[in-house]
Amino acid sequence: MTASAQERRTRILDAVREAGSIRVVELAERLGVPTVTVRRDVAALADDGKLERTHGSVSLPADATGWWPAGRGRVIGMLVPGVGGYFDEVVAGASAAATAAGARVILGIAPYGADSGREQVDRLLESDVGGLLLAPDWTPGRGLRGSEWLAGLPVPAVLVERRAEPATPAAQLDAVCSNHRHGVLVALRRLAELGHGSVLLAARSDTRTAHEVRAGYTAAVQQLGLAEPPVIDVDSSPRGYQDLAERIAEAARSGIRAALVHNDQDAMQLPALLRAHGLRVPEDVALVAYDDVYAALSDPPLTAVAPPKRAVGAEALGLLLRRLGAGDELPVHQTELLPTLKVRRSCGGPV
Repeated sequence: MTASAQERRTRILDAVREAGSIRVVELAERLGVPTVTVRRDVAALADDGKLERTHGSVSLPADATGWWPAGRGRVIGMLVPGVGGYFDEVVAGASAAATAAGARVILGIAPYGADSGREQVDRLLESDVGGLLLAPDWTPGRGLRGSEWLAGLPVPAVLVERRAEPATPAAQLDAVCSNHRHGVLVALRRLAELGHGSVLLAARSDTRTAHEVRAGYTAAVQQLGLAEPPVIDVDSSPRGYQDLAERIAEAARSGIRAALVHNDQDAMQLPALLRAHGLRVPEDVALVAYDDVYAALSDPPLTAVAPPKRAVGAEALGLLLRRLGAGDELPVHQTELLPTLKVRRSCGGPV
């Protein structure tokens, strides 16, 4: 039975009240209604003063009692391990979602290994933030263990590209992450479809992404029935890149002619260095990068696994606003978003 316009509009208002702010496309998906119909209903509700529209998103206006949606006027603190790379797009996604909801994000930076996450969070709290998006330092092999203070924060918090150990108090925090293990599987499946029976992995070991990429590699080669050569540890230095190119060249001479490299910055060094060994990308070596921050700017452009970085930031911001609006009535959400593979020239054709 088709819902009436009044029923649809009631459901739209209920969904916006729950979310605080929501994109029209997402609203249509949630309600199972064509986007064009939702846009028409949203326009009618906006004309009646029941909704506000901003750049493809909708939110509730202030009513006569002065009530505002969860995001209106909020200041959200966001902790990241650095800028100028992966987390730039995560921050951009969160900031855009905050703006659409009438909120704003302020940033704190706690670099890997500096052990300054708690100090930076304290500074954000001094700015009277209403909630926190947190990507604190993550130690390989330990995860977020040792970060019990995360469970005692005075405001709601959402972990971003992080997941607390199950047995720790911080495991009760909301979290939004990329599923990097799925990203590795997608990359290796593509290379297997091209005829590669073995794929080298060259990866860092100092971040959560690197840890998940390595774990995903072991699982993917087993699932796809590929051979599993030893993982190459990446040393991001001029000498380290030369050594990496030599290792890949040796593997190519032995018949392993495909490599997945974490991350873009490291993968971009390889085409020129491999040419010194008489090898071309992709004619002699198929190359896939992980992160897709700079991969399209390489020569040749690199096929890359693209974690949904902006979407992670936006989803985390939206989840935090829902938490601010609903409090403990909202169940703990721990969400994983799936990376995609951006196919460019560097992985070549069938072998």
